[in-house]
Amino acid sequence: MYMHDLIIILVMTFPMFLFSIYPGIVVSEYLEKKYGIDESKKRTVMVGVTFLFALTVSTLLYYA
Repeated sequence: MYMHDLIIILVMTFPMFLFSIYPGIVVSEYLEKKYGIDESKKRTVMVGVTFLFALTVSTLLYYA
């Protein structure tokens, strides 16, 4: 992967946050109900899932 490809994918990640907030909320709510995680871990999971989902979507859009 070239540096140009990586930069384009990371730039495309930021608009994808609009589409990936909902899956982050759903996953964190599920983990809170199922495993009883506290609020700080819930927020960490929400941000992590949101970023990973946005990165995945932007990578798929770039290479598809």
